[in-house]
Amino acid sequence: MNAAPADQIRLLDLQAIDSRLDQLAHRRRSLPEHAEIEKATADHTALKSLVVAADAQLGDTTRELTKAEQDVEQVRARSARNQQRLDSGAVTSPKDLENLQHEIGSLAKRQSDLEDVVLEVMERLESANTRVTELTARLDHSTVVLKEAEERRAASFAEIDAEVAKVKRDREAVVAVIPADLLKLYTRLREQQGGVGAARLYQRRCEGCQVEFAITDLNAIKAEPKDAVVRCENCGRILVRTADSGV
Repeated sequence: MNAAPADQIRLLDLQAIDSRLDQLAHRRRSLPEHAEIEKATADHTALKSLVVAADAQLGDTTRELTKAEQDVEQVRARSARNQQRLDSGAVTSPKDLENLQHEIGSLAKRQSDLEDVVLEVMERLESANTRVTELTARLDHSTVVLKEAEERRAASFAEIDAEVAKVKRDREAVVAVIPADLLKLYTRLREQQGGVGAARLYQRRCEGCQVEFAITDLNAIKAEPKDAVVRCENCGRILVRTADSGV
């Protein structure tokens, strides 16, 4: 294949542009915010689950306290009624009187036990409230952390995308003046060679694979017509000759 030396040199401009686009794409994929957002999202999801569970526990404990307080009130009311009957003198039978006094004593013990239950449930309710408050605060903080990371990533995306758009415009201008067959070869080699399709021959060295040519190889390259498209024998990339090539 033949191509004007100026067109071959334009391949170096195109390669520099494509390498910059590759760098920008890599930078976009490798932003530290990706990992931050992934971790923040996982933390946020886990905390949401913990808050839901803590809220459920708080609700259960609240209902348990209500039930315990109702039990105490029922026993207290029954005990009060029995005491009122006892104080009224309406119970005259010794056996009934003994039974009533025994029941009042049993109810007093029952009330004391139930009041202990109420106190124990109240302690658990306080702990449940504290846990909900703490977890909610942590969840709110995680929401802020996630939002800030997403905002930083969005800002980085906008900056990178703006530069990509500019570089692509530059690329279009360069591509427009490169012969189609030369561009096709460059594109194919770039896909095959890890993103580098054309490399400068600089002081006896291929800048694509960094192999230094022997004098005999350089002489062979030097013997090629100026418009000949030379390929590196080692890596196969288009070898672009410039004033610094040493040939």
